[in-house]
Amino acid sequence: IAIPMFIFMGLMLDKSGMAERMMTSMQRLFGNVRGGLAVTVTLIGIILAASTGIIGASVVLLGLMSVPVMLSQNYDKPLALGTVASSGCLGILIPPSIMLVIMGDQLAIPILDLFMGAVFPGIILGFLYITYILVYCKIYPDKAPLAADHKEATLKDILQALLDIVPPAGLILLVLGSIFMGIATVTEASGVGALGATLIAVIFRRFNFRVLKDVVVNTMNTAAYIFAIFVGATIFALVLRECGGDELIENGLTGLGFGPHGLIIFVLVVVFFLGFFLDWIEISLIMLPLLAPVIAGLDLDINGFGVVDYPKLTWFALLVAVTLQTSFLTPPVGFALFYLKGVCPPEVQMTDIYRGVVPFIILQLIALVLVFVFPEIVTWLPAKVFSPL
Repeated sequence: IAIPMFIFMGLMLDKSGMAERMMTSMQRLFGNVRGGLAVTVTLIGIILAASTGIIGASVVLLGLMSVPVMLSQNYDKPLALGTVASSGCLGILIPPSIMLVIMGDQLAIPILDLFMGAVFPGIILGFLYITYILVYCKIYPDKAPLAADHKEATLKDILQALLDIVPPAGLILLVLGSIFMGIATVTEASGVGALGATLIAVIFRRFNFRVLKDVVVNTMNTAAYIFAIFVGATIFALVLRECGGDELIENGLTGLGFGPHGLIIFVLVVVFFLGFFLDWIEISLIMLPLLAPVIAGLDLDINGFGVVDYPKLTWFALLVAVTLQTSFLTPPVGFALFYLKGVCPPEVQMTDIYRGVVPFIILQLIALVLVFVFPEIVTWLPAKVFSPL
């Protein structure tokens, strides 16, 4: 039930017009900062990720809103397109990500641990994106010129930006806060999120029967697509187990002789290339149940601080999540690239998008290495929150 509720929440927030309002107000806020428009897109991408959890919706919405504006301001095409594509992909990682819900189910680990474990990797990625944009625009100011009518943000601009950010940010805090504090389960919080998104649409005067119908129909279509794959993947896994395929895979992986960390790297490389051709749903539903016993049996000392129940699997799930996010940006067949191309002006070529995402792919690989080398980035927060007083 949590999956369709989170989908409904994300789609209703898209219809509420909150992204457009944030775009307008934050443009004024960062109008005097070189690269401020790209920073605005990144910040909105982070908020959209935490409120929608749907990559396609985030990339398309950001593309429609920001690409024409950035190009009209003479932004460098690769910089503009790379910023939009990478920011839109954050929805796969930052909670309440639908993918993390499915991963938790398939690995039989608490979804709460995955949500909390994803917070710091998401923050690290957002920090790396914004730092890169500001440094790049400082070195190459002609790549991100200031708007002709730019001016210092006034107190009114700051207050307006806060007013536009408060509703979605408040909803995110309500949903995630109720989960993290143990007040509500993930399913209950998803219902609260769906109701809250509807109220935001009402407050912004974007709610009517047509909007409700569109959101419900799209929610049903997306949920049906996920559940259909879920059924097919379950049947496939059952048949594979009956034929001894799971033991064959486990023996094959453990017999490679790579060692625990080498085996993890090998699996992540396979997942990375699979992400070129398969959606995260298929990878999560088919591969993770087969890999779970292999990863759980590895001789790895992942610090769960005595609180996290399955630190190895929680850490591995977040590694897979960051890997898939990188895969969806990687040419030539990254899903996010084609989502973006579909809503770009005609003068934008695929080569512009390819060139634009390369620096952000490098940043994501840096984040992946950090999570791999320092598993505590994932396990510290859930351990801290759930540790007995």
